[in-house]
Parts: sequence; structure tokens; C-alpha cells
Amino acid sequence: MIEQFSNIFKIPELRRKVLFTLGIIAICRIGVYIPIPGIDTAVLKEYFNQFTQKGVGQLLNLVDLFAGGAMSSGAIFGLGIMPYISASIIFQLLVGVVPYLEKLQKEGEVGRKKINQYTRIATAGLCLFQAFIMTRTLYTIEINNVPVIPLHLQGIGFQITAAILLTTGTMVLMWLGEQIDEHGIGSGISLIIMVGIIDRLPWAFSQIIQNFTFSVTPAEHEIGIVKVLILAAMFFGIVGGVVYITQGQRRIPVQQAKHTRGRKVYGGQKHFLPLRVNQAGVMPIIFAQSLLIFPAAIMQGIQVRLEPGTFGYGLTSRLADAFQGGFVYIIMYIFLIAFFCYFWTAIQFNPKEMSNNMKDYGSFIPGIRPGWRTAEYLESIMGKITMAGAAFLAIIAIMPNLISGGFGLSGAIAGFYGGTGLLIVVGVALDLIQKVEAHLLMRHYGGFLGGSGRIRGRHG
Repeated sequence: MIEQFSNIFKIPELRRKVLFTLGIIAICRIGVYIPIPGIDTAVLKEYFNQFTQKGVGQLLNLVDLFAGGAMSSGAIFGLGIMPYISASIIFQLLVGVVPYLEKLQKEGEVGRKKINQYTRIATAGLCLFQAFIMTRTLYTIEINNVPVIPLHLQGIGFQITAAILLTTGTMVLMWLGEQIDEHGIGSGISLIIMVGIIDRLPWAFSQIIQNFTFSVTPAEHEIGIVKVLILAAMFFGIVGGVVYITQGQRRIPVQQAKHTRGRKVYGGQKHFLPLRVNQAGVMPIIFAQSLLIFPAAIMQGIQVRLEPGTFGYGLTSRLADAFQGGFVYIIMYIFLIAFFCYFWTAIQFNPKEMSNNMKDYGSFIPGIRPGWRTAEYLESIMGKITMAGAAFLAIIAIMPNLISGGFGLSGAIAGFYGGTGLLIVVGVALDLIQKVEAHLLMRHYGGFLGGSGRIRGRHG
């Protein structure tokens, strides 16, 4: 393995790409520690340590996850790259609905550049909107009667300044991600998010080490040697399972029709159509989390305006608790993940278009008639493997809740045992390894598995 990594720096082009990518990532991390003028970062940090599992704090914690800790630091990169991802998703959905955008996509590189330009403009608009909302939210946060933003600074002037700084920070991150795409290696936006998530890992380890004891029967606030060994085994097991399912594919055999030209026969080759088990990726968990955060935040907002002891106060309190990790929350979480798995797969996977493309290129699935029969067959297969993918995502999504309750760990530490962060880190890491490996194999170096080995998708 060491030899394989050393081969990266033997290839000048690959070495430049890797060093350039590392340099850009270092710049991205610097912006996490540049606070917005006027924000009391100590109070904000204390709030995130105490209240990020409830209501509005849960929403801010989700934003902070994708911002790599910049939100909890009150930094200029506080919005992270999520507004750009949201804008990209919106236009990805609109391409299938708006004829003009669909026409642009079919124009090739010129059309894609035009759509990217629209995406950037939408990103700036989303940033300004989210920045105003976030600043207004920070006005309401205080610890021991000390506000995050001093009262004499609160006003439209501060909101405009903060919105401009946060928007500029996101646009800079977007530009840096595009530079990695062009001059570095891997997907720039995904790498920025992944590094931000990994940045929390040392802190999580330090929390475990602080409470660690070699005792087999530890005190309530301590973590014994047996629990640490179980947690370590579970971590590697979960990561291995995520890699296995992420690479999992259902390969549909496809036969190419034979063509006779003169005395020569062309075609007739047999290949496979790979259908990923986890076709939707991490998007269903993100959508489900976002939707479930708002009911708890709304209930808590109503609860503040009610008198304690009244019927309305008790009702909103129970509803808020139900949406913050209870049985109702888990059931709705699983249902929404399954729904968005099928929804996102239906948007990304078009069996009719795929069937028509196969027919145009003279390919067919053995035993299945070309045309609508093929589309029907592909849709049936995709429905079955999407069910398996949804079950996998649901298990990974609720794993942090189970581990947090079963082992008495904080939500921040348990989050590394599943959920959005783990799926993003594993997915981006696999993509990066495959791209580096492609460079190595192209120049006759061994892959990361040694020799001519390469990372392949699992198939059934």
C-alpha cells in the first residue's frame, strides 16, 4: 500500500494535481477560522455545545456539518457550499420540467455552461436569503443573558454586512471547488464537504479519550475498555458495510445485435448495464432531515409564546419532543427516506429513455423485447433494488440515534457511526481513490490493491 501511494508522486501530472488540491483545501479551511465582525464566537460555540439537538439548534447543526464547523465559529464560510448544492439540485429537477433547460442540456458543453451560469446566479440569491434568515436566528440566541450578537449591533446594517460576507464566502468556496475540478483531482465541491466533516473526527476522538478508563466496570460518565473495543469494532463494521453497499450493483446482461457488411460481421458483443443499489446516494437522508427539523423548530417557536401549564403549552411541548428523536421521529424518518429514495431515483433513472437508447444502438436484453417491454423490465428491476437501497439508508440514518441511546454517547460522536456525514465521506473517498487509481493504471502503475487490481463495484 505504501508503494502504491508513493507512485502518486512519481507521476508529474498527478503530483501537481494532488498538491494543487491539497493547497486549495488548506485555503478552504483557513476561511473557517475568520469570524464575521461583531459575532461573539465564544457564546455561539457554547450554544452549539448545549442545544444543537433541539429545534432551531438542530437545523443550525445540520448547516454546520456541511460548512465544516464554520457556522459554529461564526465564520465568513458559515453557509458552506450548501446553497450551491441546493441550486444545482433545483436546476437538475427543472431540467426535466422546463423545455428550455432540457434543450440547453442537449446542446452539449455550451448548454451545460449556460445552465452552470444560471446555477451560480441562483446560488447568490439563495445565499442572500439564507444569510438574512440565519442572522435573524442569531439575534435570538443567548447564553446566560449574553447574546451572540450584541444588542447595539443588531439591525439592518449588520444584517446587510453579514449577508454580503456570507454570500462572498460561499461564492469563493464555489470558485475554489471549480478550480479543483479543473486543475486538481476529484470532485471539488464534494471534497470540500468531506474535509469539513473529517475535521470533526479528532474532536470526537478527544472526547472519548477524556472519558476513557481501563476499568471493566466504569462509572456512569466514563467509557470502559470493553465499550471502546465494541465501538471500534462497530465503526469498522459499519464503514465496511457502507462501502459494500455503495459499490453494490445489479448488472443487467445486454447483447449487441450483429451487423453484416459485405463478408464481415460486426457487433454481437455481450456487456452489462450496471444499476447501483444506492442510486439516490445521500440525498434522501438530507431531504428527510431537513423536513423533520422544521416541525420541532415551529413547535418550539409557538411554545415560547404560550404560558407554561396551559393545554397549548403541553401539546406543543409533546409534539416538539416527538420530532426530536422519539419513536414518532424514527418512524417518520424511515418513511421519508424511503419516499425520497423512490422520488430521487425516478428523477435520475429514466427507463423509457434508456430503452430507446439501447434500441437506437442495436442493443437488447436477452429474453426481453426491445421497446416498452425493456423499459418495463428495467423499471421493475430498479424498483426492487431501490427498496434494498432505501432499507440500507434507513438503517444507516438511525444508527447514530441507536448508538447514542445505547452507549450514552453525545450526538456529535455518534454521528460518525452513520447518517449523512459517513455516507458523504465514504462516497467521496471511493470516488477520489478510483480517479487516482485510473491515473496510476493508465501509466502502467499498480492500483491500490496492488498489481493490476482495481476497486470494482459489487454485483449480483
